[in-house]
Amino acid sequence: MTEPTTLPKTAGLAGISAGQSAICTVGKEETGLSYRGYSIADLAEFATFEEVAYLLLYGALPASAELADYTGNLAGLRALPPALCSVLELIPADAHPMDVLRTGCSMLGTLEPETAEHDQFAIANRLIATYPAMLLYWHHYHQDGRRIETTSDEVSIAGHFLKLLYGTTPDPILRRVVDVSLILYAEHEYNASTFTARTVASTKSDMYSAITAAIGALKGPLHGGANEAAMLLIEKFTSAEQAEAALMEMLAKKSLIPGFGHRVYRTSDPRSDVIKIWARTLCERANAMHMFEVGERIEQVMRREKKLFPNLDFYSAISYHLCGIPTMMYTRLFVIARTSGWTAHIAEQRRNNKIIHPIADYIGPALRPFVAIADR
Repeated sequence: MTEPTTLPKTAGLAGISAGQSAICTVGKEETGLSYRGYSIADLAEFATFEEVAYLLLYGALPASAELADYTGNLAGLRALPPALCSVLELIPADAHPMDVLRTGCSMLGTLEPETAEHDQFAIANRLIATYPAMLLYWHHYHQDGRRIETTSDEVSIAGHFLKLLYGTTPDPILRRVVDVSLILYAEHEYNASTFTARTVASTKSDMYSAITAAIGALKGPLHGGANEAAMLLIEKFTSAEQAEAALMEMLAKKSLIPGFGHRVYRTSDPRSDVIKIWARTLCERANAMHMFEVGERIEQVMRREKKLFPNLDFYSAISYHLCGIPTMMYTRLFVIARTSGWTAHIAEQRRNNKIIHPIADYIGPALRPFVAIADR
């Protein structure tokens, strides 16, 4: 078979518009990253994740009464069905946590299928509400043999996650850091997992199938997981000088440095600027400034040597670490947040649907005659 010597400029659909969306802008010079017209900086400073999820799903920021109703609705949807808990107990302790959420989503779809009464928005809210318990029920059951309560008195998704993780009321600062991170991860236009979700939705499949497929796409290390890899890198070093020396060796060997660069952004990731401030705050509070100094030195070296900038995942890693969140859960928080964006895109796809069916440029052999097996 003839193989191309170089990839075409459109490989991976790079730079190709695959549709129209009113949900998000990414990398536009005048707007940067915005959700339905609101800048990510404003949302991260003034909003809660619940407000952002409402904005993405329903198209507008909620009024005070609407937000109270929506937050209360999410809190009322947190309990896991007993059958789902049984499935979570059967998943091996050494399973990939992304597989836990993928399986949990799929199982919930068999128990509470999409119907006219249980529509796409009800499913979106149910998944957002139950993901923390899905992950942490499995985690605690296999780590210490406990069947935890899957509800809590915490109002926010961020607080609920931390309460289930710790078993105690979380520090307000840590709660807010996780809340901001969920806002930053909530949506990012036609990324690989979102496009996967829209592709599945375009076939008129159900919401759960589209979200399960999106989780599968996010599991791939070229899409999700950079925050976990970044933490594994950062925690190797005890000083900025040590980090720089090791990084220079890694670059000489052409090793991949996780958490840097972005396919869409050209000069900086606006989400990184937000989470970096929180990372510094947490390091100062925890008397762990060496960790922030290591991160900043790695950032400086990457800008100097490779002209690359940190993306959201890099300083998110430090922030999550100082929130006491196990490293293997970082990308799972990504799922909790991004489900709001995925489901908003699925709803948008369905409103003006045409099946997504691109074509390929054939590079195989020319037409040739079939040869009988005796003559091969």
